[in-house]
Amino acid sequence: MQFYRVSGLSVASEIDLPGLIAGAPGRAPQVTIRLGPVPESLSGAVLLGPTWQIAGKQFLLRIPDIARFLLNDGTEIVVAPETESGAADIPIFVLGTVFGILLHQREQIVLHASAVRVNGKAVLFCGSSGAGKSTLAAALAQRGYPLVTDDLCTLTLDGSGAPLVHPDGRQLKLWAQAIERLDLAQQRGERVRQSLEKFYVEPREVFTEPLALGAVYALREARPPHKPGIERPNVVDAALLLRRNAYRPLLVRRMDQKANYFHAATTIANVAGIFHLTRVLDFAKMPEVIAWLEAHWLDLRLTEKAA
Repeated sequence: MQFYRVSGLSVASEIDLPGLIAGAPGRAPQVTIRLGPVPESLSGAVLLGPTWQIAGKQFLLRIPDIARFLLNDGTEIVVAPETESGAADIPIFVLGTVFGILLHQREQIVLHASAVRVNGKAVLFCGSSGAGKSTLAAALAQRGYPLVTDDLCTLTLDGSGAPLVHPDGRQLKLWAQAIERLDLAQQRGERVRQSLEKFYVEPREVFTEPLALGAVYALREARPPHKPGIERPNVVDAALLLRRNAYRPLLVRRMDQKANYFHAATTIANVAGIFHLTRVLDFAKMPEVIAWLEAHWLDLRLTEKAA
C-alpha cells in the first residue's frame, strides 16, 4: 500500500500513482484505492451515460480497453483492468476523471484549474484542456509564485463561509516544448502517457495546508470580440463561468450539484473575485501576461508595491 495526499485528502493506494508526492502513513485514510472485481453494470442504476452509471452512492465508470472503476460513497475506488496493454494508463485516469468524480460524490467544488501561491493565498487559472493552465502556472512558479495544484483544484467553504483551496502535492504536467522554453529539464520526470510528449515536472515546493482563495481567472484566447487583458464579469456571468469550468461540468448537473456551485460562485465572486484573463496564445507573450497579473494583484491588494 502506498500513501498520498490528493486534494486535501489522505489516500492509500494499491496502485502506484506517478505524478503525486508521496505521503506518510498515518491514521485511517479518507480514500482507499484498490484492485478488485467491478461489475459491468449497477443494479438499480437511475442515471446512465455512454460509459457510466449511478446507483445510490455508487458510480461505475468504464474507460474502454483501460479499466472499469467503481466509486463507493466518496471513500473508495475499486479498479478492474480490462487489458494488459492499457494498465499503464490507469493512473492518469485515476488522478483525473475518476478522482474528480469521487470529489463530486463528496459534494466538493472541483474546478478544471491550476493554482499558484501569491502572498499566502491561492490564485486559480481555469480552462479546458489545452488552455495553457499548467504552462502559465509553471511560468509563475519560475517567477517565484509556488505551485499549489495542477489541472484539478478542490475548494471548500470554511465555517465562516470563506473559500479554501486544498493543495494537492501534484506535479505539473507539461509538454516537452514548454519544459524547454521554461528551462525545466532538470525537474522533468516520467511521461504522463507513453503516446504523448508530455511529462511530469517536480514542483519546487509542496504545500499541505488549505489556503485562502485570492482570485480565480478563466483563461480564454484573444479573438474578436475579446481583447487581451483582464476583466471582471457581473456576478451572474461569474457564476456561470465557474460552473462551466467545473471538472466534468455535465456531472455537476447529473449529480445534482448545481446549487452548490452557484452558492460557491456567488461567495467567490464577492470574497475573492472571478475574472476573465484573455491573452494571445504565444509563448513569447508570457512575460506580458505575468506583468498584467502582477499589476492586477496589486490592485486587488493580494501583493504590496515594493518600497
